[in-house]
Amino acid sequence: MHTNSNEMKAQPRSIGYVGQIPVRNLWLLMLYASDLFRELHTAKIAVEDNPDQIPDLVAEILCRRVERRIQRNLSYGYRSHEAEISRVRGRIDLLKTESHRLMDHGKVACRFNELTVDTPRNRYVLMALEKLGGLVARRGLKHRCFSLAQGMKRLGVVEQLPNRGEVTVNQFGRHDATDQSMVAAAHLAFNLALPTEAVGSSLLSLPEREVTWLRRLYEKGIAGFYDVALTPLGWCIERGKILQWQISHKSHGIERILPSMRTDIVLTSPRRDCRFVIDTKFNTLTIQGWHKEETIRSGYLYQIYAYLKSQDCKSDPLSQNATGLLLHPSVGEMISEEVVIQDHEIRFKTVDLSANASEIRSQLLEAIEIKGHQKEYRSKP
Repeated sequence: MHTNSNEMKAQPRSIGYVGQIPVRNLWLLMLYASDLFRELHTAKIAVEDNPDQIPDLVAEILCRRVERRIQRNLSYGYRSHEAEISRVRGRIDLLKTESHRLMDHGKVACRFNELTVDTPRNRYVLMALEKLGGLVARRGLKHRCFSLAQGMKRLGVVEQLPNRGEVTVNQFGRHDATDQSMVAAAHLAFNLALPTEAVGSSLLSLPEREVTWLRRLYEKGIAGFYDVALTPLGWCIERGKILQWQISHKSHGIERILPSMRTDIVLTSPRRDCRFVIDTKFNTLTIQGWHKEETIRSGYLYQIYAYLKSQDCKSDPLSQNATGLLLHPSVGEMISEEVVIQDHEIRFKTVDLSANASEIRSQLLEAIEIKGHQKEYRSKP
């Protein structure tokens, strides 16, 4: 996968790579984007030091949590049933009962809910175990994944992948809160399997939905990394924040056609008196210009300028010295430039996705260096 989504050249197929980007670095972005990363960071598990082991680590976590749930019984849910039975249960289906003359045979058609372990959530976990079983390297862990999947089938869970909307990580109550981390691990397991299914493909040959997925992964991975790395240091991380225009007068129908502004990531540190407005793009930072060999994409510069200047107001001191950051991926090429326009610094940075995990981490932290402040976040918390 070459980082330029417009002028791309097909790359030779190579095991362990998607285009020019190592699969392990896509796994790293997925880990950053997942709810599991904060938990691993809190437990001081240095997964970034060896991203090749991320699938094995996720498999270990998922297996451990499934084993714990099986010991305490899998969570139950209600499933709708329709049956012809000899006693009334739930609601009677009068039309079916009469049209099939079931009463003559001592039966009645009923619709009722039945308590079962065959829930969408448990099906999702079962399928994740089977996905990981085909992905992990260690033979013992592979056997453990398949063995737990078989155990869930014996308990009554059907081997059928549900819609992800049915197993959203946020939809948990008090009685099933312990399932949340298990489903988060299962969700990450499915994402980890995606790059291996497309190893060797160039971005040009991927369907548009896959390109969109990669863009979102890059944005969410960057936001997840900053959330875990900077929140303990007092930073506030906002993703997908809607910015409002400072309107002093408007016509009757302008709200219907006025475009909205939505930032990718906003980092704020009141203690350091700074704010970063970050825009992530999944393509090259520069293109060939009319009068220059290469030039920054003008549309992106106008966009980040609008984000900064439109929010500039005296009631919010941090908005008056906010820094804009255009953060693009690259492969084997680094760009680090900056300019100050009307009191706002705008930085142009790239992250080399062909580098190792520690270098990627350092590049992300260096992109938000605060001049005049000690770089206390440079080392791992």
